[in-house]
Amino acid sequence: MLDAIRKAAMSAVEASNPVAFLYGTVTKSNPLEVNVDQRFTLDADFLVLTEATAELKFSIGSTEYVIRRALQVGDQVLLARLQGGQHYLVLDKVVVT
Repeated sequence: MLDAIRKAAMSAVEASNPVAFLYGTVTKSNPLEVNVDQRFTLDADFLVLTEATAELKFSIGSTEYVIRRALQVGDQVLLARLQGGQHYLVLDKVVVT
């Protein structure tokens, strides 16, 4: 009986698609807004950023160097919808080669 309940619970979790990957386009940089697949727009309240999406710069003397720029309008991003669909993790920018 316990095994049957355990299998049913595992099937329910797998069927609920706990994580989904989506592409989005930055439509506004401050505050951040991302349009997902031209279907809906997420504002900063729904977005979780990683270090890979933050601006990285350093100074040597009086000169400042930008190693990685922050997300800007028009950037394509890869998102992971977190379980429940209330928050989206912005994994990184998508680079077209």
